[in-house]
Amino acid sequence: MRREDFWFIVATRSEDEAEIRTGQSAAEQVLKDILRQTRRHYSSEEKIRIVLEGLRGEENISELCRREGIAASMYYGWSKEFLEAGKRRLAGDTARAATSGEVKDLRRETVALKEAVADLTLENRLLKNSMNGLYR
Repeated sequence: MRREDFWFIVATRSEDEAEIRTGQSAAEQVLKDILRQTRRHYSSEEKIRIVLEGLRGEENISELCRREGIAASMYYGWSKEFLEAGKRRLAGDTARAATSGEVKDLRRETVALKEAVADLTLENRLLKNSMNGLYR
């Protein structure tokens, strides 16, 4: 075999392997996209319902997870979060994230209170000025 032939074969083989690798990465990307689209997001109400069903013990956790279409590790993670949140609440730590409606209400209340403070401050100044005029 001549030296040129050897390098030609090596170059051709490298191109073929690159195409195979590119094909695999494209296929892997398609698979990831499909999995990402089929991944289900559970609301907090659904998580609580599932965890409470598991805590009742009416059926095996594995059966519950199979019926709900979740992994057992996901159930146990939710269960741990649920129980820790309950412990924090019972311990007196009542801090929680406010809902957007609560935030809007609090902002409206803040604006109203600031306006009331401004009105009272102005009224107070006017009264002080009028009182200063009486005593001069």
